Formats: sequence, C-alpha cells, structure tokens
Amino acid sequence: METASVLLQSITIPFGFNLKGNQIISCRHFSKQFQSMGFYSQQSLKPIHNPSSFGLSPSPLRKTARTQFLSPLKCSFSDISSSDSRNPLLEPFKNLSFDSVKSTLSELTPIKIVKWAAIVSLGIAAIKWTVNLVFNPFFWMYFSWSWLFWPWFVAIALALYGLYAFRKHLIGEASIVEQLAIVNSVFTWLTLVPPAYFNGYLEGWPLVFFFVYHYFFFFNVSVRKRLYGDYYGRPHDPMWDVNPPKWYRLLFCVGVMVGHWLAAFEAPELHRIPGGWSNVGIWILIIVTLLMQYNSTLYLAKYSEKVVVPTSVVQFGPYRWVRHPIYASTILLFTTYCLAIRAPLSMLFVVAVCLMYFEQKAKLEEVLMIETFGESYLEYASKVRCKFIPFMY
Repeated sequence: METASVLLQSITIPFGFNLKGNQIISCRHFSKQFQSMGFYSQQSLKPIHNPSSFGLSPSPLRKTARTQFLSPLKCSFSDISSSDSRNPLLEPFKNLSFDSVKSTLSELTPIKIVKWAAIVSLGIAAIKWTVNLVFNPFFWMYFSWSWLFWPWFVAIALALYGLYAFRKHLIGEASIVEQLAIVNSVFTWLTLVPPAYFNGYLEGWPLVFFFVYHYFFFFNVSVRKRLYGDYYGRPHDPMWDVNPPKWYRLLFCVGVMVGHWLAAFEAPELHRIPGGWSNVGIWILIIVTLLMQYNSTLYLAKYSEKVVVPTSVVQFGPYRWVRHPIYASTILLFTTYCLAIRAPLSMLFVVAVCLMYFEQKAKLEEVLMIETFGESYLEYASKVRCKFIPFMY
C-alpha cells in the first residue's frame, strides 16, 4: 500500500504498475480489469515513469490528460515553532539587557530612591492590613451588626444629601430631584427616625404621617399645576415674600424638630397604641387638616396674581373662620401627629413654638395687607377676630 500511494491514479481507469517481470498488478477486482481491457486499446496512452528507487518499469496504463497527484495531508499544528510568535508577558523584557539596567540604575537619585521605597512600603503595608482585616473574626462580627443598623446608614445618607441640596437651593441652583430630596429628608427625620430610634422598629401612625406630611405640603404645588399647567413658581413682586429674620426661622425649624423627638420619647411603645375605632377622631382631624390646607391655598390663589400677590381680601372658605387658615392647618397637622402617638405634653410644646413663629409672620403680613387694601382689610379683621384657632385665638 505504501508503494501504491505514491503512484498516479485516474478517475476512469484502474491504477497499476509493471514490475520488471512484465506482470501487471492491479488493485481492482479481476472482472473490472477484464472489462476495461478493450477500452485501453482505443486510448492514446503514455508510459508512466516511476521512480527508480522502487525498481519499477514504465507501465502503459495511464492517461496523461486526467491525472492528479494525491493531495497532501494538512494539519493545524506545526512541529516547528514560528519565530514571529510573540508572548505579551515577555514584551517588557524583550529589550532588557545588562547595559539598559546599568543605565537605569545610574540615573537614580536619592529622591527617587526614597520615593520608590515609600511607595513599595505603603503597598506592602496596605496588603498586610487588608489580609489581616479579611482574616480577622472580629471584623466580620462587627460587620454583621451593620445589618441591624442599616436604617441609620440610609437616614444619615439622606440627611447629608438633603443638606447638600438645601445649600444649592439657597443659591437658586437646586434641581427638582434635589428639592424632593430636601422634602423627603425633612419628613423622614420628623416622622420616621425619632419613633424608630426609641422603639427599634416602625409601625402604625409614624408611617401614616410620613405620607400625610407629603400630601399636606404639596398642596400648593398641585394648585400651581391646576392654574398654570406646571409646577414652577412665577416671578412676582418680592414685597410679598414676607419672612421673619433668618435666625427666627432657624429657631422655628429647630423647635419643630425637637418637638417631634420629644413626642417620640414621650409616646408609649408603638405596639401599645390602641387601634380600631379609638382612632376615628384622629382620622377626622387628618381629613379636616388636609381640607383646610387645600381650600385655603385654592381660595388664596383664586384671589391672587401668580399665586403669591393678592388682588383682594379673601373672605370665603376657611377665611371666614380664621384670618390665617394656612398657618392654622400647619399647627393642626403637628397637633394631630402628637395626639396620634399619645404625646400630649409634646403637643403643647409644638403648638407654642408654632404660635410664636406664626404670630410674628402674621403681623408682618397684616401690616402689608393694611398698606395695600386699607379699610377693606380692617373691616375684615374686625369681623374675623381669630388668627389661628377658631373662637379661641
């Protein structure tokens, strides 16, 4: 078989070779060879010269027009390594020589030596500290405690971001998302964090008032959307931006925050607060508070230009009972919260803080209203004597 593999073969006639004894040997069956003998005599054939190393004589059985060599075997692997192959790991050391190392060392200065020594030392120290920390059992024990205190991480992160957004709000660069972050951080630290700190968990009224506070303080935004189709404030006369001094406003904010923490401290455990029909009065106060805030804002916007600048004295809706129903609804909201978690003493403190602040602000607004509307506002003030609490104050 090895001898036959180096010979030429044809597609139509059997291949063979002639030994020196003039005997034809074929690899086909005898019958096939016999059938093709007549065909051979009619073809113009050329002798095939076999290599002399096999000791073979020419054989007149091959046709030169349709012959082909056996295609060589192909392999995807080579036993010979290519000199052009490159190893990326060895690239930095390709041009490395004794002279290059010598020139690099000769260029070193004491400052470079100290610098590289410090870098290597810090790297070794960092690796050593990391390895010791990973294999320290006390680290994993303390780390597991973080799963118990994760709400504090969230609350502190929200507070820090709220302070950052508030700083941008003071310079007029806060986006809508940052303004929402301010509101959410404030309401979280008013309604959720204090009871969670003193109870270790949250349930019931703190969660309810977290959403009630959002709903309450977004009424003015919804009224602006109803009137103008968007949530943005309109430019107006700054004369109507009535505010007490900054330190007075800061004291008011601190007082409200302290009042909510005192309420959470005074209140019983959340699971001991009764539910069911005993809270019907609380729900009625919540509904009254929300309706008072919404109607007051809506009536004031109808008789105001750009929601801020009043065009006439409003004497309808909640303004028939008190002269400042928006401030009254805010006081009622804080009062309802304290009543819901059963903290009456803290309720008195929060009411006192609100009355001191809103009294000062109401005086500034009434002076401006008298200057603008004169006798009509004085007549209204004589009819509606109470500022915040109907029939009382």
